[in-house]
Amino acid sequence: MGFNCGIVGLPNVGKSTLFNALTETAAAESANYPFTTIEPNIGRVPVPDTRLETTARIGKSAKVIPTVLEFVDIAGLVRGASKGEGLGNKFLANIREVDAIVHVLRCFDGEATHVEGSVDPVRDAEIVETELLIADLDSVERQLDAALKRARGGEKEAKARLAILEPVAEVLREGNPASSVEFVKDLMPLFRQLNLLTAKPVLYVANVEEDSAATGNAHSAWVAAMAEAKGAKSVVISAAIEAEVASLGDAEERQDYLESLDLKEPGLARIVRAGHTLLDLITFFTVGPKEARAWTLERGGKAPQAAGVIHTDFERGFIRAETIAYDDFVTCGGEQGAKEMGKMRAEGRDYTVKDGDIFHFRFNV
Repeated sequence: MGFNCGIVGLPNVGKSTLFNALTETAAAESANYPFTTIEPNIGRVPVPDTRLETTARIGKSAKVIPTVLEFVDIAGLVRGASKGEGLGNKFLANIREVDAIVHVLRCFDGEATHVEGSVDPVRDAEIVETELLIADLDSVERQLDAALKRARGGEKEAKARLAILEPVAEVLREGNPASSVEFVKDLMPLFRQLNLLTAKPVLYVANVEEDSAATGNAHSAWVAAMAEAKGAKSVVISAAIEAEVASLGDAEERQDYLESLDLKEPGLARIVRAGHTLLDLITFFTVGPKEARAWTLERGGKAPQAAGVIHTDFERGFIRAETIAYDDFVTCGGEQGAKEMGKMRAEGRDYTVKDGDIFHFRFNV
């Protein structure tokens, strides 16, 4: 499934270094000048989940295949992007195509030139978010004018759009993001169709110097406070450390290096998990002798939708889902034990998938 997070921020905040570490490639060139990344770079990153290794071990699976999350490295934005300054038009077009935003903020001093002349992550966040808000307001007001004209002519669809556009325009004019508008469930599909930049969920990433990777610093503390005030999440990482970890040869060497810095795991693992949560996704599993595999589904999805993630034929011909909760699978020592203990359930079309469910789908095409 094509869920993705766009990595955004001002030039020289560490976006491309972070992306390179995430994908363990040098696909995105990093350099000490703005606009190094002109075209968006895309990488698919495994989502860390210890449950997958456990199910594979219990199921004696020959292969282990994690679910993945896509990250897009997007060109740096500057003041005036909403009016086409710098690479603004390209930035805004690319960010419209992602599902969520990973906003990297510079929280370190150093030789790399800061486009604003000083380190102030809260100010930097406001610059980017203001440009997104201005772009959204311009888009909404143009659509609002068109809808008003059609509504006066009696067009029902235009009247329905006004019920969305008018409250969104009001909050944007007040300087608040589109995500702050609350709609009844029936109106949400129309709201999503607007594809507004400020409606996308945001994760703030405070990029600190190496010595502050374990504890954070004063700059990252301001980022955490800002994120909390906005009802968002934040993660502290050192992109330089993440790049070094990615360059090391094996897992043991990487772990030794992290422990020497008082870090339990790479910051990237926290970013990927946070991105997964940001998109309100859950994970379900299929387990067998050939492979144990993790799959991604939007929270609230039904059993046939989960089957369709694996193959469209599974959804089209869905009969039932033989289901074991992850904890029951572990406690009972696998599928056979779960059957014997009465922990395997037959679920139908209306079953809402739970995070960690282990499925065997029955279908007929």
